[in-house]
Amino acid sequence: MIRFVLALLLLAIPAAAHATDAGWALLRDGGHVVLLRHAMVTGTTDPANFDIDSCATQVNLSARGKQQASKIGALFAARAAPIERVLSSRYCRCLDTARIAFEAEPELFAPLDLLKGDETQKAAQIAAIMKEIRAYSGSDNLVMVTHLEDIVALTGVSPREGEAVVVEPQGDGLRVLGRVTF
Repeated sequence: MIRFVLALLLLAIPAAAHATDAGWALLRDGGHVVLLRHAMVTGTTDPANFDIDSCATQVNLSARGKQQASKIGALFAARAAPIERVLSSRYCRCLDTARIAFEAEPELFAPLDLLKGDETQKAAQIAAIMKEIRAYSGSDNLVMVTHLEDIVALTGVSPREGEAVVVEPQGDGLRVLGRVTF
């Protein structure tokens, strides 16, 4: 059984590397939308006293997460993946990921905040994100730094912390074009 599991893992590694290479090829060409999950964090759930305006009341990037965010930015630069705009959730973990990775202040975009509340509120957030994605027509890439729940709701994909999902509008939803793991 262990041999079988190891064989499956070995088969998955080249597939992940290929997916990452294909994702970078798309980003080098520009004109794409990137849904980037924030880098690694210190915990799993925001505390009960959560306040969007206070990083002290939120789950924040860990030391590894800060290193990962720095690596994200370095790889975007090294791979010559042009960035036109960076939009971010207002959560500190997303803002810090964007600031460290891209060495600039991201544009705050509240619909990228963690999906919460009733289904009507969640649907409104998703609709606002979709509107922004559909409106994008730049020649460089648009990066949207957000949360697992948002990316899953938009794409059905569950990215790891610090993973990028390259998308384009298709019908009423999004089509995943590629993924980049950092």
